[in-house]
Amino acid sequence: MNYANIKLHDTANGQGVRVSLFVSGCTHHCKGCFNPETWDFCYGCKYTQEIEDKLIEACNKDYIKGLSLLGGEPFEKANQPDLAKLLKRFKKEYPNKDVWCYSGYTFDVDMVPGGKVWTEHTRDMLDRIDFLVDGEFVEALKNLRLKFRGSENQRIIDVQRSLREGKVYSFHDDEV
Repeated sequence: MNYANIKLHDTANGQGVRVSLFVSGCTHHCKGCFNPETWDFCYGCKYTQEIEDKLIEACNKDYIKGLSLLGGEPFEKANQPDLAKLLKRFKKEYPNKDVWCYSGYTFDVDMVPGGKVWTEHTRDMLDRIDFLVDGEFVEALKNLRLKFRGSENQRIIDVQRSLREGKVYSFHDDEV
């Protein structure tokens, strides 16, 4: 896996101050994407154990609320093994910090067994993600007033509650 960027003090991609990893590789190619260079799976730098260590260490500060995964596309099949490993370690070391993930794939269609991006790592990732912003960015539905998402079709999903109760629980802007 390659990554495009790491932000050690990000306030735009989830609640609070976060550490954010922007992975490379995305097959959605959304019109109006804010990060089209990350469509290329070879863009950026190689993700290594040293990079994982850097991310985990950066989350050690009290003011860091959690980790955010963006892209590119975190749920591309090629990205899932490394991200599942990162999330497992993150939740082990920081059980009281949260994970936000942004994906153009949908939680209840693409990320289920038999879905477009389901692999042996998908459930491991979902088990450790607290908030998922799902759905492709749709330029015609772009709305700058939305919190933590770019277009009106995208949802902010409470992943753990949704997995526990077997149906999608999403937040409205006044709830986030």
